[in-house]
Amino acid sequence: MNHQEELFNPQQSLQVIQNMIQQAQGRMQKNSFYFLLWGWAIALAYFGMYGIMKFTNYEHPYIVWTISIPAWIITLFYGRKQNKEAVVTTHLDKINMWLWISFGLSILPVVIFMSEINFNLSPIILVLTAIPTFLTGIMLRFKPLLFGGINFWIAGFIAFMVDYETQYLVGGIAIVLGYLMPGYMLKKMREHNHA
Repeated sequence: MNHQEELFNPQQSLQVIQNMIQQAQGRMQKNSFYFLLWGWAIALAYFGMYGIMKFTNYEHPYIVWTISIPAWIITLFYGRKQNKEAVVTTHLDKINMWLWISFGLSILPVVIFMSEINFNLSPIILVLTAIPTFLTGIMLRFKPLLFGGINFWIAGFIAFMVDYETQYLVGGIAIVLGYLMPGYMLKKMREHNHA
């Protein structure tokens, strides 16, 4: 053990970890933008698909999911801008970033091969969405995201038990509870911290 490690006592180690969490929480408050952007985009797509299937005879209700294209473009530009402005990136920031990238990569084969699962991807996506949401809540010690993750697991189970059409209503409600509510809470915390 070198001299520097000897000077780093357990209390100092806890303080370093606490500082990392606080920095990550601050960055996450700034990232409420993503929860709100994707929350609104996906909620509108879920509710739109449900409405089209329930109240019309339109043959291509999935067209509403094209709303995710501008959301991806906005995400890429906003993320690039944030990275240029970032002063400090903590280890938790990097873990959280790769957690969400892993989530996106996990959803990709589900979407590509949706015909193999009879286009019944909503329950699977809800269950997968629970993982990064729940873990982000744990990492940041932010209970609304932790409960948001639990909400996605419950919604995924429910979606497996209801008809195809109702899955989209369940998904829309899950997004409101799991992304939009925590997103607005993060935004409010950020505004309160800057006031």
